[in-house]
Amino acid sequence: MTVEHHPVIDFVEVNGVRLFTRTVGDGVDIVVLHGGPGAHHDYLLPQYDAFATGRRLRYYDQRGGGQSTVTRDVPVGWTEHVADLEALLDYWQLDRAILLGYSWGALLAMLFTVKHPNRVERLALVAPASTNAADRSLFNDRFNERMNRPEVLRARQKLKSSGLKDRDPDAYWKRAFELSVAGYFKDFERSPDLTPFRVTFRTQQEVWESLRDYDMRDDLSQVAVPTLVLHGVHDPIAIENARHTAALLRAEFVEFEDSGHVPHVEERHKFVAVLDRFLPRRE
Repeated sequence: MTVEHHPVIDFVEVNGVRLFTRTVGDGVDIVVLHGGPGAHHDYLLPQYDAFATGRRLRYYDQRGGGQSTVTRDVPVGWTEHVADLEALLDYWQLDRAILLGYSWGALLAMLFTVKHPNRVERLALVAPASTNAADRSLFNDRFNERMNRPEVLRARQKLKSSGLKDRDPDAYWKRAFELSVAGYFKDFERSPDLTPFRVTFRTQQEVWESLRDYDMRDDLSQVAVPTLVLHGVHDPIAIENARHTAALLRAEFVEFEDSGHVPHVEERHKFVAVLDRFLPRRE
């Protein structure tokens, strides 16, 4: 039987910004942190909503992305994102949170946990961004290498010469998006299954600049909360990084053999089964 969930949409004022929130389901609270930085929660849907039975999923667009727009004079560095998450937990009256973070959102969850260890009950980290700047610097090379696979280059050339841009601009831009994220997938032809999204460049740039030469490894070794780390073998974020993150956190680690950076699309059934077992819910 399929349970129909009706999302509740709201805007919450915290720290001088207006954050878009989406709540779905009923039960144990799970706070979902999207990736980017500078993206929005939509591209985790519809797959993440699979966890709404027995749980209340609390999504929000982080400041400077999606529907949580800010003016250019508003700072959007990592400390502001951590402060926003703390303020939202207060607003939702969550003394201790279960955080489900994807990509940059997983790094945000770790940054928050290091700063506020008493406010985190459990961590689920999906395709986590690297815990230090040195490892992160390797990501661009790996991503560019995957974007230059012969099959991807052929698909891009085919689109360029297709005339689709003039015949059907919407279809053209949809395919252009799919090819722009091809490097995140083991099989780039799975990219049409990812909900399209946009990244606000200023937010993305300011977050990474604010982190500078960050290195969380010593701090993470002091974290003591139940943690699950999920990572795709073919992720441009090296799986060795995720294994090391899991070791630091003494976490359960699950590899997704047929996934790149998007296991919720590439191995949806396994993704749901693994997280459904780890995330508590109200029966």
